[in-house]
This record gives sequence, structure tokens and C-alpha cells, in this order.
Amino acid sequence: MNEWQEVLRTLRQPEYIHVLLNPMPVYGMACGILALIVALVLKSRQAQIVALIVVVFASASVWPVIVYGHRAYDRVYSMTDKDGQEWLDDHEDRAHDGQWVFYAAGLLALSGMFVPAKFPRATVPLVVATLIASMAAIATGGWISHAGGQVRHTEFRNGSPPSIE
Repeated sequence: MNEWQEVLRTLRQPEYIHVLLNPMPVYGMACGILALIVALVLKSRQAQIVALIVVVFASASVWPVIVYGHRAYDRVYSMTDKDGQEWLDDHEDRAHDGQWVFYAAGLLALSGMFVPAKFPRATVPLVVATLIASMAAIATGGWISHAGGQVRHTEFRNGSPPSIE
């Protein structure tokens, strides 16, 4: 099997796709935050629209990350030690709970793009609200990622997995 065939075979594994995609919500949101700050400083509506689009895409990228993570769960669970399995369960729970913070940021960003056409005075408050929600989303992404990093990387573990209730 040549390398190209190996790459194509690997791309059929949901755990691999999950690992490829999982940085997108956090890194995308970080770019969106930076762009929102620049847009606010420049007081440029065009820059605001671009920044809001980045936030929407970062927020939307959560969905495939969760889908592929869920598809990969059984296989990753079976190849992981007991502590890693507990971290995996925690990671999945955190992703399930935290995804809504990303979606809220995305909805605020969409509102920030379209509501000002009807209500121009809402522009800055919506952009600022999106910035705050994006910061909450990136913090949530870090919280989710922390548990995910513990699953297979024993070198990152500094204690026992959290108790899942």
C-alpha cells in the first residue's frame, strides 16, 4: 500500500478526523476574538462582518468535532487504560455540555451581522456581546480540551480523573 492509500484509509477513521478537526473551534474562536478586537478598535463595519463570519465558522465547526468524537468513542475507549476511560467519559460530557456556549457565540455573531440592518444602534452592543461570548467559548473549549488531552496522553495527567456523577 502506498502512502496516499494509507492516508485515505486513515481518513476513514473517525478518531483521526476528530483529532484533525478538534483544534478548529478553539483556534478559530481565537482568530475571531482577535478580529473582533481589531474591528472594534478600527470602528470598521466591514472588519466587524469579517470577524463575525470567523466566529460563526468557528462555532459551526464544533458540530463535526462532536460528531466524529462520538463516532470514535468505542474504539478509543477500548484502547485506553482505566484512568483514560474516565477522562474520555468526562471529555464527552464536557463537550456535550459546552457545545452550547459555542453555538450561543455563533448565534450572537449572526445577530451582529443582520440585526444592525434594521436596528443600527445595536451594532456595537452585539459585537461586544459576541466578543464576550467568544471569550467564554474559548475558555469552555480549553476546559473540554483539557479532559480530552488526558485520555491518551499519560504525560499530561497530574492527578486522578474527576468523578462523574
